[in-house]
Amino acid sequence: MREESITYFKKLLQQQLEELLAEAGMTVKDMSVKGDPFPDPVDRASLESDRNFLLRIRDRERKLINKIKAALERIENCSFGICERCGADISEQRLRARPVTTFCIDCKQEQENEEKLSGGHSA
Repeated sequence: MREESITYFKKLLQQQLEELLAEAGMTVKDMSVKGDPFPDPVDRASLESDRNFLLRIRDRERKLINKIKAALERIENCSFGICERCGADISEQRLRARPVTTFCIDCKQEQENEEKLSGGHSA
């Protein structure tokens, strides 16, 4: 992969990581508010429902943060853009769509087909 492409993906991944970490920090700050802002049980239930939804989103973002960190490590050890399964180059088009990917499109499709046959779920 060309050096300018590596630089582009490194900058993109670092920017995404910073944004996700900032959002996580805001969530922690917002949830740390003391006191009971809604004495009404219905309002409190609605707040708890919203918080649970937000926590599910943040959990997905936490997983994405780990994938971004792993992609940045692959950039540092010069294995970024190489399929973990077959060793072929991952197209830049695929990396632009999903920069944390570790599989080329053919291997990803094969993996998804295997998961469908076994009843598993794609990660």
